[in-house]
Amino acid sequence: MQASRIFIVGSGVVGLATGRGFVEAGHEVSFVDVSRVRVEELRGWGLDASADLDLGGVSDSIIFLTLPTPHVGWAYDLGAFRAGTEAVGRALGGSSGRHTVVVRSTVVPGTTEGVVREVLERASGLVAGVGFGLAANPEFLRAVSAEQDFRRPWMTVIGSRDPETCAVLEGLLKPFGGELRVFADPAEAEFVKCAHNIFNAAKISFWNEMWLVARRLGVALDPIAATVARSAEGSFNPEYGIRGGAPYGGACLPKDTCGFLGFAAQLGVAMPLLEAVVATNERLEATLTHDSDQDTDPTTTPTAAAGGVSGVGRS
Repeated sequence: MQASRIFIVGSGVVGLATGRGFVEAGHEVSFVDVSRVRVEELRGWGLDASADLDLGGVSDSIIFLTLPTPHVGWAYDLGAFRAGTEAVGRALGGSSGRHTVVVRSTVVPGTTEGVVREVLERASGLVAGVGFGLAANPEFLRAVSAEQDFRRPWMTVIGSRDPETCAVLEGLLKPFGGELRVFADPAEAEFVKCAHNIFNAAKISFWNEMWLVARRLGVALDPIAATVARSAEGSFNPEYGIRGGAPYGGACLPKDTCGFLGFAAQLGVAMPLLEAVVATNERLEATLTHDSDQDTDPTTTPTAAAGGVSGVGRS
């Protein structure tokens, strides 16, 4: 494996685990962080660290953005993320090398080719895909085991419109092992990470709702949940239920979701997540029925009709 010149911009949990993993793999890594205290701490651990990104004399490198993207209410706060990205853009503009910027922070779909590209191009005076490479590489690191997760990933996702950039990142990340998935649209890679986290959160909340019912009944949830984890196809079959645009139907699922809501209400237990499951299914059924009616309406243009049904049914 050929050693790469790597810069890690942002040295929190994700940045530190990512950078240390690359160091152990034999790459030349420099950490960049605006906190002088953090920089000194990194240096104390024997790592190369600086408060500024300096690309002088560097012919080519891979720059990972591992900057914080906390939420404020129902929105991401991209203040620190934008500031760090702009600093990278200025460094790109002062370099004669060809560098690749990789978004590793968790961001909403479209951020890499939206916010990041716009900020980098404005600050550097360069054009993405020509003056520098651009890609998304979301992380799947757990806070309690981030460094181990980086060294032994179960999934690696890359997204870039440039095949050469994808190839560079594949060569860099494939040696760590695990399943590798490459997307031609960075937004798809970003979407994977968001859906990944939201699915985990939804599953936790589902079993917490069930725990409330179990507690009211006076039964232990743990053996029930452990059994369902192996009996429910949605749990043991990774392909089950993942095709979007297809509401659940048949006899069992509509009956038991609605019936259990009534049972929980009798116990005095609110189940807002289960209510949302039913409401979402009914809303999708109504949407598909409406779109189907539009397709059969002779006054509807073929183009408009195709945009309705095919868009909803895509998986």
